Amino acid sequence: MTTTIAGNTTYNVTAKRWKHGWELHIDGVGVTQARTLDTAEQMVRDYIETLTDKDVSGDTVVIVPELGALDGKVKTVREQLAAADRQQQEARNSYRALAADLRAAGLSVSDTAAILGVSRGRVSQLIRAS
Repeated sequence: MTTTIAGNTTYNVTAKRWKHGWELHIDGVGVTQARTLDTAEQMVRDYIETLTDKDVSGDTVVIVPELGALDGKVKTVREQLAAADRQQQEARNSYRALAADLRAAGLSVSDTAAILGVSRGRVSQLIRAS
């Protein structure tokens, strides 16, 4: 379904694999093709602009490839990566807070660096970032 909110349109596209690349089924608009998925968004934009004579450079194009049995695997791996990114960000925040706590407890930059296993310069960076 294609939606328009505050003048910006979102075009939902289902990409179906075929012999020469991908068929791009644009909800409510039509079908075009692209050889590879990395060119699909521009092909969709060009197709819509050709049909409507409307500039769609500010609109959103959401392309969902149909991968059959691999759809679930793609979703699972993306979720795992997103969770790992969140955990990594939390660890970075905790690391910066620990450096600040060590310094606030009166430890020298040299001692803080030794405890954290980093250079004195890195301790300074961590403190500035916290």
